[in-house]
Amino acid sequence: MVSNNNNNNVINNDNQISDFGIVKKDANTWQIPKKGAMNVPAVVYASDILMANIKQDKTISQIVNVAQLPGIVKNALAMPDAHQGYGFPIGGVAAFRQKDGVISPGGVGFDINCGVRMIKTNLTVEDMMPKKREIINTMFANVPAGLGGKANVRFTEEETIEVLEKGAKWAIKQGFGWKEDTDRMEENGYMKADPNDISARAIARGKPQLGSLGAGNHFLEIQSVDKIIDEKTSNAFGVTKKGQIVLMVHCGSRGLGHQVASEYIRKMEDKYGFAGLLDRELINAPISSDLGVAYYSAMSGAANYAWSNRQMITHWIRESFEKVFGRTAKDMEMSIIYDVCHNVAKMENHVVDGEKMNVCVHRKGATRSFGPGRIEIPEIYRAYGQPVIIPGSMGTASYLLRGTKKAEELSFGSTAHGAGRVMSRFAAVKKFRSETVASELESKGIMIKSASWKGIVEEAPQVYKDIDEVVRVSHDAGLGSLVARMVPMGVIKG
Repeated sequence: MVSNNNNNNVINNDNQISDFGIVKKDANTWQIPKKGAMNVPAVVYASDILMANIKQDKTISQIVNVAQLPGIVKNALAMPDAHQGYGFPIGGVAAFRQKDGVISPGGVGFDINCGVRMIKTNLTVEDMMPKKREIINTMFANVPAGLGGKANVRFTEEETIEVLEKGAKWAIKQGFGWKEDTDRMEENGYMKADPNDISARAIARGKPQLGSLGAGNHFLEIQSVDKIIDEKTSNAFGVTKKGQIVLMVHCGSRGLGHQVASEYIRKMEDKYGFAGLLDRELINAPISSDLGVAYYSAMSGAANYAWSNRQMITHWIRESFEKVFGRTAKDMEMSIIYDVCHNVAKMENHVVDGEKMNVCVHRKGATRSFGPGRIEIPEIYRAYGQPVIIPGSMGTASYLLRGTKKAEELSFGSTAHGAGRVMSRFAAVKKFRSETVASELESKGIMIKSASWKGIVEEAPQVYKDIDEVVRVSHDAGLGSLVARMVPMGVIKG
């Protein structure tokens, strides 16, 4: 058995990792059997290549700690893009019984409902090339971006509270989009929430940022369809030919979501303390407790804010295209393909050990991947499975998949949410120069526009796992089925 002093776990000839007893079950599945204080086993979906990255941080120990939380059912799970996070690893999934389970802000994340929206067009690469620089500059002017960036439109406190209550439908009612947009969003862009569970401080932070992209790994990207893998499903989703132009938006609940998470972490610490917790970042409350119910409500309000945020950005994208191409967004068929969220907890029905039960599923940096027939899927897609959007890192491919019944059996209907980092933002800033990264992207025909040089180097393609390997494992393991591959033409960063 090989180990070292800093607990980076090394694969040995017995297909195990030191200190955790993790066993390789097949080409893409690793299991840590239930032992000690673990209430369930832990499972990691990864190839040898991805596991070599995962073992370099605390992902494995974090998912083992998750397996010890009260009321957890079946398995604690790490998706193919997993890496170390706060409490749960990013890419961590777990479900809890309502009667004796817990809800944990560390299992949701600070950027609540950070999500990805994909928008189709009937434009082609040939249409885009002469207009690419102009459309990137126009969208950059119309969609505010950057750390702490403020939106172009100002809202009152009362309007912000309405956003928390009503979600994307509020934005559409104000003229930001089309009535049918909510038909192609997870939860139709709304979860039931009581704004009284969200503090005045959180609302104040969110008020000036509504309708802005933010920073970090958030982006707005113009992509072309590079490959159609599942033609029948692709056509049903609206991706019909190679060279078709689509857009992808990745952003969340901004400062409001962060404030909600921070405040409820403190409330749970004050009420319950850390007794019995191996990791204080896994602080939690019983799902059915007053504090658990209040956090779920506040989290839902932040999720509604994020859906409204992406909805407003969608509206300004459409306006930008209308200005540059001289056609209406309807004429360009700029419908939403789907809007998926990660960093959220949801009450869902799942079969666990042969028993149907309603559980609280935490998806921290993981995407829902329901198979055909689930009532939660829009009727137009229900026969195919839920659209699953997995973006790559800046400058690499992104993928459209569909959910599967096998994913429901294996992972509570969940899969990866992106490529997953292999280098910290701090390390990236020390290693890369923005001019070099931008030049390399330009040499590949990818125009980049960013609110800061730091945003470029922190999200350089080299700091992420290989997205092609992540989606291959997702597909081969049955967590999602590949539909289409897209490549970037231009990207806007915070």
